[in-house]
Amino acid sequence: MHMDWIEISLHVDGEGAEAVADALSRYVHQGVAIENRFPGEAWEDEPFPQNNLVVRAYIPDDAEAEEKKQKIHEALYYLSRIYPEIPEPEFQIVHEEDWADAWKKHFHPIRVGKHILIKPAWSDVEPKPDDIVLDLDPGMAFGTGTHPTTQLCLQACEWFVHPDTTMIDIGTGSGILAIAAAKLGAMKVLGRDIDPIAVKMAQENVERNGVQNIVTIQQGSLEGLITSPRRWGFGMANLTASIIRQIATEGLQHLIWPGSMFVFSGIIDTQADDMIALLDSIDLRLIGKRQQGDWIMLVTQRRWE
Repeated sequence: MHMDWIEISLHVDGEGAEAVADALSRYVHQGVAIENRFPGEAWEDEPFPQNNLVVRAYIPDDAEAEEKKQKIHEALYYLSRIYPEIPEPEFQIVHEEDWADAWKKHFHPIRVGKHILIKPAWSDVEPKPDDIVLDLDPGMAFGTGTHPTTQLCLQACEWFVHPDTTMIDIGTGSGILAIAAAKLGAMKVLGRDIDPIAVKMAQENVERNGVQNIVTIQQGSLEGLITSPRRWGFGMANLTASIIRQIATEGLQHLIWPGSMFVFSGIIDTQADDMIALLDSIDLRLIGKRQQGDWIMLVTQRRWE
């Protein structure tokens, strides 16, 4: 059946972006993307200019569309009482044949860290000899590398992944972090996501990058992982703070060996202190953090029992 889509987009700052994404996520299809308005530009270690992020999401253009648009307007109105800078959402029709490619014009080759080159699958950019190339087609899954939370995690992969590393990536999205770990020398990587669309795209990206012997992609939550005897030597979760809070109550720390590191990103600087305290309460003690604009990455270590 033919189906057009309605794209919802808002230009917001760092703190507002996560709040808007949380508000939209109740009503939209396949999640919400937060993108840099100026892809290809380097992120600096200073506050971002106002409104340089785009929150983008889609709803089907069907009989329920007007009701959903009204609910989105209401949710954003209440949110604007807390974040006065949140603008009105922009709506535009995207035809079915175009919607899967709608975001591609915003996704360009990006360099991260010392050697990582994120290369869109359709780009003909010429890598440098020492580049570690991530050949990526995110589809509608999270993880193009344009967002600072993903860039922070990629830098962490460069720092912490070595040839005998085993890694688990919770909320793998496009598979970008799992693939990066494999190309940086990890021995075994598990990427897990609850979204079937993300799982499909991540698996395709794993095969596109030729790391299917190292990276396994699975659909599912933490259930089943926690009770398994399997433990990992390094963990990553590039998620929203609200989801990290949720999984922290589900035995998250038991995914990794005592003494191993777990990296968390997707956290706004104003949320960091509460998140550090919560993670400490489940025996993941803070050993380092890195900030990029408004966004914080926390590096934790599981205490020895």
